[in-house]
Amino acid sequence: MSGPAQRSISSDATLEGIGVHSGESAKLTFRPGEVDTGVVFVRTDLDDSPCVPADLAHVIGTELGTNIADGETHVLTVEHVMAAAAAHRIDNLIVELDGPEVPILDGSFVDYFEVLAGAGPVDQDAEATVFRLKGPVQASGSSGSSYVATPHGDLRVSATIDFEHPAIGRSYGSYEMHDSFAKEIAPARTFGFQADADALHARGLARGASLDNAVVLDADGVLNGELRFKDEFLRHKVGDIMGDLALLGGRLEAHIVADRPSHEGNVELARAIRSHIRRSGPPVADTIRVMEFLPHRFPMLLVDRVIEFDPGISIVGIKNVTINEPFFQGHFPSHPIMPGVLIVEAMAQCGGLLLMDYVENPKDKVVYFMTMDKVKFRKPVTPGDTLVFELRVVSLKRQVCKLAGRGLVDGEVVAEAEFMARIMDR
Repeated sequence: MSGPAQRSISSDATLEGIGVHSGESAKLTFRPGEVDTGVVFVRTDLDDSPCVPADLAHVIGTELGTNIADGETHVLTVEHVMAAAAAHRIDNLIVELDGPEVPILDGSFVDYFEVLAGAGPVDQDAEATVFRLKGPVQASGSSGSSYVATPHGDLRVSATIDFEHPAIGRSYGSYEMHDSFAKEIAPARTFGFQADADALHARGLARGASLDNAVVLDADGVLNGELRFKDEFLRHKVGDIMGDLALLGGRLEAHIVADRPSHEGNVELARAIRSHIRRSGPPVADTIRVMEFLPHRFPMLLVDRVIEFDPGISIVGIKNVTINEPFFQGHFPSHPIMPGVLIVEAMAQCGGLLLMDYVENPKDKVVYFMTMDKVKFRKPVTPGDTLVFELRVVSLKRQVCKLAGRGLVDGEVVAEAEFMARIMDR
C-alpha cells in the first residue's frame, strides 16, 4: 500500500444512556467493521435490524444535531460518535443501537473517544481513502455560518463563534485535530439556553437534556458549575465540525476556517468538499459516452460529464456554464443568467442517465418526464459557474420512477426539484 491503512477496532465496546432530544434510553455497542464497510449504524430494536450508513447521502436533518436515515429507519445525533471515530482514524465500524438516538452521555465526545481507545484501534489490510483538496472550497449555511477549506497536510480546524451572551461572546481557536482532540476537544460539552427549553420541548426536542449532559445557560451565566474550558462552547463546535465532516466517508486533509459554524453549515461544507473532490478526478462518463444514452444534441444537450454513478441509487453530473451558451444571446444578454427552466432540464437529463441503468438495451429506450414538483431556484447561475447535479432514486415501480435532485455551484444549492418519469421505447 502506498498510503495509510484502513482501521477498525479489535474488540466490542458498549455504552448506555439517553438521547438528548428523544429522551429515550439506548444501549450502543461498537463492533469491528470489515474493510470498506465505513461507519454503519444498526437499529437492533427494529425488525430485521436495519442499517443506516453514516454518510452524506443519508443525512435527513441538521437541527440541533445531525440525523441520518435510510427509508423509515432513523438514527439521531450521530456527530459525537463520528467525531470520536474520526479522531482515532477509524474507517470501518459497526455501531449497534437499540433505540432511535445515540446516547448523549455527559454531552461531550470524551466517553466515546475513550471507549474506542479501549476497543483497540487496529490497522487493516487495505488502503484508507484520504480526501485532499486541489484548491480552496467555500460553503455557507442559512443561519449565517460560512466556511473556507484549503489544502493542508492533516485536518486543522480554525473557528470563530459569536453569541450575544455574557458567558460566551466572541471566541476563536485553531486546532490540529488529531493532535489536540483527546485533551483539547473531547471533554467539551454541548450547550443550550434555559430560555429555549419550553419551545424545544413543544417541538419534541431536548426532552432528555439536563444539567448532567449539557452546559445550560440562563440570562446571566452558566447554571451547572464551572466550565471545563473558558472557551468550552467554541471547542464543542470544533468537535462537531470534525464529526459532521466524517460523513464524507474518508479521512479529510484540509484546513477548515469556520465562522459561526452550525450542523447545517458543516454538512454543506462536506458536500462542497465532496463535489470538489469529484470534479478533481476522472469522469465516470465523458460527453461522448453521455451522448450514447441521451437523445439530446446541441443546443439541448446540457450534461457535459458524469463524475459519480451508483447504479440504481444516485448520479452526479456536471454542466459547465460558459458565456458562449446560445441562450445567453437572448436571455438577459446584458446581465447573463442561465434560465431556470434549462437548469431543471439539465437536472432531468442527469436523471435520465440514472434511469438507463434499469433497462435492457438502453440505447433503444428514452425517458419521458411526467411531472415536476417542489421546484425551487435559490441563486442565479452565471457564465463561469460549474453546475453539479446530484440526483437519487426515491422510488421505482415498474417503469415509473420518482427522483429527487438538486443543483449546486461551489457547494451552494442553486436549484432543487422532484421528478416523476417513465421509461419508454424510442
